[in-house]
Amino acid sequence: MNQFIQQTPLTNLFYVFLFFLFLILVKWFNRSETNKCRPPPSPSKLPIIGNLHQIHGFPHHAFKSLAQKHGPLMLLHFGSKPTLVVSSAEIAFEVMKTNDHVFSSRPELQFAKRLFYNKDMAFAAYGEYWRQSRKVCVLQLLNPKKVQSFGFVREEEVTLMLDKIKVSTSAVNLSEMFIALSIDVVCRVAFGKKYNEGELGQKFRGILKECLYLIGISNIADLIPSLAWVNYLNGLNARVENNFRDIDSFMNQVVEEHIEKKRRLGGHDGSGDNEEEDFVDVMLGIENGDKDHSISWDRVNTKAIILDMFVAGTDTSSVVLEWAMSELIRHPDVMAEVQKEVRDIARGKLTLNETDINEMHYLKSVIKETLRLHPPLPLSVPRETLQKVQIQGYDIPDKTLVMINVFEIGRDPKLWDEPEKFWPKRFLNGASVSIDFKGQDFQFIPFGAGRRGCPGMVFAISIIELALANILNRFDWALPEGMNCKDLDMEEEFGITVHRKNDLVLIAKPHYS
Repeated sequence: MNQFIQQTPLTNLFYVFLFFLFLILVKWFNRSETNKCRPPPSPSKLPIIGNLHQIHGFPHHAFKSLAQKHGPLMLLHFGSKPTLVVSSAEIAFEVMKTNDHVFSSRPELQFAKRLFYNKDMAFAAYGEYWRQSRKVCVLQLLNPKKVQSFGFVREEEVTLMLDKIKVSTSAVNLSEMFIALSIDVVCRVAFGKKYNEGELGQKFRGILKECLYLIGISNIADLIPSLAWVNYLNGLNARVENNFRDIDSFMNQVVEEHIEKKRRLGGHDGSGDNEEEDFVDVMLGIENGDKDHSISWDRVNTKAIILDMFVAGTDTSSVVLEWAMSELIRHPDVMAEVQKEVRDIARGKLTLNETDINEMHYLKSVIKETLRLHPPLPLSVPRETLQKVQIQGYDIPDKTLVMINVFEIGRDPKLWDEPEKFWPKRFLNGASVSIDFKGQDFQFIPFGAGRRGCPGMVFAISIIELALANILNRFDWALPEGMNCKDLDMEEEFGITVHRKNDLVLIAKPHYS
């Protein structure tokens, strides 16, 4: 026994020595593995904030400047978040095509998570719920047949916009006209009626504007979680909670109106035609198991997906229309040429329908060129890697944020002749004639590509084409007296989309007496 007691301290010391030797070996092994890792080029960073101090002005412009120094694949650090920035079509192809599955998730964004019930599709992490919700959107809400069935809504609302412009006695604020058009179309398609008049209409627009603002700003809690308390001091958390309550109250009202209407009609939707059901009708059908028994759905899912469709549908169309008219005013020769095409096809018709648009190839090129120079989202909605992956020989860890600089790719001189020039004819002849925005040509991805491509692209383009063709057909446009076309400012305002900082205000002169 005495011998055992005497040997125990030596034995324990030996075990302690082995333990520390093990820790040293593990640390050495991990360091060796780290040294083997080849991260993408990265500018030097500061403690805590990372590279945030290098993002001056609008992020898509700042990323362009940094890419000129560090290359088209950069690793930046925004607080604690490693972020991969892609600025070339070749690398975008690797991310959104070759390795699409690895890059198909989303980071957790606190404000979006709260405002969209943590149940929407656009901000959902990759997984079974995202697959189910996208299936609902693509097959039930935004399939080509469904989008086409609402053509009468688009045509009626465009006609109402034309009437408002016609009776205007002063300069026309086209920025306001376009956002009102987008909201009214999406309201009728999603909710079955417009919410544009009186106190309720004003409140609804205020709720939507606040929601768009809150999901468009940078949230310090997403970048540096230890500083999340700052949002209690600056009032942002309170604003998010207030906006969520307003959104939820409005969405509950809309859903209850639909349920009550169906109850009054004895269980029928009242449309008499399945194609004319609005989005809420469709979602309630899924919720009740009438539409697709393979999908598990509840009321929160319904509200989240409808809100997704509404927010995405209103901002995109109006922003593209605003930039298209801005570029046409600055380029009178292009304006004259596209108006000639539209009016030749119209042959005196005051209002064009969607069938007429099919023949307007130059008009479609004007829209393409607008999307190239002014993508609604100049930076893709952030993705997040699901696992480690190699891109261009560089090692990308899992849980890395990924942003595609769509703005920079659309102006890459290696891909486009005279990339800063507004030149729609590039899409009618030459090397760019076959390029489209549907996610197959990675030098032109205003609606994204791959699994996370925008499912509402066809819906948005249908509004843009019809509205632009009709205002170009019905009216001649000019700047207010004393202004030259080159004087029109093109300053941007950054948010969830990038729109004009100052509203586009023009003089409309009826073309047909």
